[in-house]
Amino acid sequence: MNRSLHAAVSVLLATCAGSSFAQGLSLADAIALASRETPTLVASAEQLEAARQAAKPAGALPDPRLILGIDNLPVDGPDQYSFSQDSMTMQRIGLLQEFPNRAKRDSRVATAQGRIAVAEAQSRLTRLEAIRQTVMAWIARNTAERQLAQVDALSAENRLFEAAVRARLSSGQGMATDAVAARLEAALIEERRDDLRARREQAIAALRQWIGSSAAELPLTGDAPDWPIDRDLLRHGLQHHPEFDLLDAQGRTVDAEAAEAQAGKRPDWSMEMAYQKRGPQFSNMVSLEVSVDLPLFARSRQDPQVAAKRAERRALDADREAEVRAHEQMLEYGMAEYHRVRSAVDRQRKVFMPIADEKVTLAMADWRGGKISVMDVISARRERIDAGLRLIALEGEQLQVAAGLHYTYDERSGELP
Repeated sequence: MNRSLHAAVSVLLATCAGSSFAQGLSLADAIALASRETPTLVASAEQLEAARQAAKPAGALPDPRLILGIDNLPVDGPDQYSFSQDSMTMQRIGLLQEFPNRAKRDSRVATAQGRIAVAEAQSRLTRLEAIRQTVMAWIARNTAERQLAQVDALSAENRLFEAAVRARLSSGQGMATDAVAARLEAALIEERRDDLRARREQAIAALRQWIGSSAAELPLTGDAPDWPIDRDLLRHGLQHHPEFDLLDAQGRTVDAEAAEAQAGKRPDWSMEMAYQKRGPQFSNMVSLEVSVDLPLFARSRQDPQVAAKRAERRALDADREAEVRAHEQMLEYGMAEYHRVRSAVDRQRKVFMPIADEKVTLAMADWRGGKISVMDVISARRERIDAGLRLIALEGEQLQVAAGLHYTYDERSGELP
């Protein structure tokens, strides 16, 4: 993408994001910002530009050298250091051009192209990491805010319950400790609220790293998408993971460097042409000189360089195999975790929540009938609070696991949700 097109796309994205920011920060907005605003991405883009600029002169001949000299200047005798017309002293001006062998120049071009590929792969890897971390932070903040909303509702409900306890005490029913128990429950709810506020602030701090302070403070809007988690699709995407692209590009670069070291066994040559001016009674002269390198000591010079590059290549191959195995393990672990969390969400929603609601309903009825103490009611309500907050936490965890799989192994992860 050239600079003008990149600038136009940036302006368009900024305009679209700006209109959306008027209402709040959606997940798509956060991803769009992270894709262009994160400092690490700016650094990656500049590194890529540096690699492209460095590649332009890679195969060019070295700059010619200007030669200025004096030949045949007497250093003793009657004409010592003399430029007299009778002497053979010559003033010389010339050009020297070196010609590295074609294999060496071609390998330098291949090395430069390999470094461009390394920078491109690193840029893609950095972008996906920025997006993944942004998504994780957005989900964490969304989860904390949903839990806070539930705690706020429970706090209002608890005030009504505390009023009911006081009414029963006023009518001579219950025990004096019931009022204390209700106030204690209110204090515990406030403690939960403080914990959730801290989690929300931590999530905002994480967002701030990737999208900047002003955007991270905006209210969240919308929901996270339902990322499709398909084992076969993700296994296929694993083969094209950007870490493997990076290692492959590094391998091609090392191969090119090994070829350049191998090309050092072939002779380079240079040509020098000079014009020599003498006294008026002598003819001026032109000289042409060709020199050729003699790589006679390849065993102690070029061969160790070639061996070093080949060992580096083998190390990269081993690293790649280790990365493949690690990511296969991570994918299987992630899939198992996703299925576990999805089952936990389903069980929490369909089993634990209805039971907790029913238990509170029955406990309230028994309390009003004088069959149980207020502590039993508070215990039932606390279990319902825990169940509700756990459901939200599990839903957030499911989203984060799905996002981690999607933005690590899905080839479509570069698309905005």
